[in-house]
Amino acid sequence: MGFWGTLSNGIDRLNQFLGQIASILILLSCIVSAANALMRYGLDISNNWPLELQWYLFSAAVMLGASYTLKRNEHVRVDLIYSQLSDRGRLYTDLFGLILFLMPACILFAWLSWTTLFYPSWLVSEHSLNAGGLPRYPIKLIVPFGFFMLSLQGVSEIIKRIGALKGKVTLPAEDLHYEKPMQ
Repeated sequence: MGFWGTLSNGIDRLNQFLGQIASILILLSCIVSAANALMRYGLDISNNWPLELQWYLFSAAVMLGASYTLKRNEHVRVDLIYSQLSDRGRLYTDLFGLILFLMPACILFAWLSWTTLFYPSWLVSEHSLNAGGLPRYPIKLIVPFGFFMLSLQGVSEIIKRIGALKGKVTLPAEDLHYEKPMQ
């Protein structure tokens, strides 16, 4: 698919990397949580920054992991309809959802979180009001960045779905195979 295929592969690789970072951030969040509990209950030492760091790490993992989850085709779907469709019908349904729902929402949330969440915080170098707290503006940057990366992955998925509909791309079996969740 030339340029579009190269663009899609580049976005996929970037979000694969961000997914690996998100996994590390989850591990670090658990380590910070355990160390904080040990310090607080075992050594009677209390501080606010470990609690905030744990929150920051987990928040960053969620925002960076969203685009990786979309890349892996593991977001939640309404299975009443989707499970009954042919592979081609699933491609059209995915394309419809990506273009009409995901892209506008991600672009809106990225813009709003930049203008109302991060930018004002950055202008005043916002810090936590808690004693020993961390700066707030760095973690607030993760929100628009996460939505931006999710929208980029949406572009990649749109490219792949169009390529598959035209017969120029073969999607992995897990992208087309639907498995009803066990309940």
